[in-house]
Amino acid sequence: METKTTNTNEHLNSICTKAEDGQLVCSLISPEDLTCQIEQEKAALPPEATYEQKAFAVIEKLYPDIPASVLELSLKPQRQITVEIPLEMDDGQIRSFTGYRIQFNNRRGPYKGGLRFHPQVDLEEATTLARLMAQKTALVNIPFGGGKGGIAVDPRKLSKRELQQLTRNFVNAIASEIGPQKDIPAPDVNTTPEIMGWIFDQYSKLNGESPAVVTGKPEGLFGSKGRPEATGRGVMYTTREAAKNMGLELKGAKVIVQGFGNVGYYAAKLLAEECGATIVGLSTSAGGVYNLDGLDVEAAQTFYKAHGSLNGFTGSQPLTNEELLTSACDILIPAALGKAITAAIAEKIQAKLVVEGANDCTVPEADEILNKRGIVVVPDILANSGGVIVSYFEWTQNLGNFYWTLDEVRTSLERIIIAAYGNVDALSKRANVSRRLASYVIAHERIARATMARGIC
Repeated sequence: METKTTNTNEHLNSICTKAEDGQLVCSLISPEDLTCQIEQEKAALPPEATYEQKAFAVIEKLYPDIPASVLELSLKPQRQITVEIPLEMDDGQIRSFTGYRIQFNNRRGPYKGGLRFHPQVDLEEATTLARLMAQKTALVNIPFGGGKGGIAVDPRKLSKRELQQLTRNFVNAIASEIGPQKDIPAPDVNTTPEIMGWIFDQYSKLNGESPAVVTGKPEGLFGSKGRPEATGRGVMYTTREAAKNMGLELKGAKVIVQGFGNVGYYAAKLLAEECGATIVGLSTSAGGVYNLDGLDVEAAQTFYKAHGSLNGFTGSQPLTNEELLTSACDILIPAALGKAITAAIAEKIQAKLVVEGANDCTVPEADEILNKRGIVVVPDILANSGGVIVSYFEWTQNLGNFYWTLDEVRTSLERIIIAAYGNVDALSKRANVSRRLASYVIAHERIARATMARGIC
């Protein structure tokens, strides 16, 4: 497709005006020409270009007043903290565990992000997830930056006393680097409201009573109503909006949820109970189960708690996680650990809609394949943002010492996440880009403008 006019950044800037919401409105360039220019920028990128590089190419055309050097600032973490955490085991032996806290970007507010306790936690993973948090908070437009961290440990191999002491020792090691106006941790993989309560208590022993230092606490210990279900509820809301946008009837739609932790359980439960979807597949790290006629989510949860896996769950066919991801369904929700959808799996996915309940669960090559196959993807930084949105509510409640009803939490979550989805969908259509790319464009434009407004550059 040929462009009718060729615009340099300076010329494009001269024919664009700012709307009330800060978006650039190009009055003398047609949407078709704008799409062509964006496609040309993307085509000039190397095949291995990151999501961020692709987003920056779009931003260059949509928002030419943002210098490339400012965008580049959002690609590097501001601080990477590594600590060694000694722990006296129950047998009297001393072991050392490595902990991390990555403070990626605080241009839009305090660092915010989860702590995970898992053997695979390392500096690289924590940095990637911290960057995603910075993008996520910007995308849904809440006043936080991005952080992430955790401890390289298998908590299942620790006694409860060992787990609590390890948590408290970790807080001792990073206490000077976190705080209600500095860096606010939250739950993640293998970390629970109880663990968040230990963090609050230990930090308060060092700094005075500070409920807002961490979110995801038990409701009886300054936690928020609706926090346990928040990420899964956000997945349900974005799935509902995407299905509506596609003309896909959610009632009776066949849904596979890979991962049956907190996010997967609540996403499956709410889609079945509130939307009438049929859950046909579920999985844990030990494998999956499948029944095209539907699975009882509550019965599966009871079985999982009793047996530690879904293997042998009545009325289901056992499958590997890879087989489950590629089984027949209308909607696929990967809600386990990252990089679950590889290029090979993307070629075989049968779903019409993929909603990413887990962070970083689709590798870039797989994303390209899904786009080319016409499979709609709701990206992680949008789909699973419900947790950080309700964490924002909890933080706000802690600071004001005024607590909300469950209905207020759910209504506010729905309003924010649907608005974010609408912004993504509108930009996706306007610029003819994927929802993932549109999400990254919105996030980085907001981070860049905050950076410029602070006078950092």
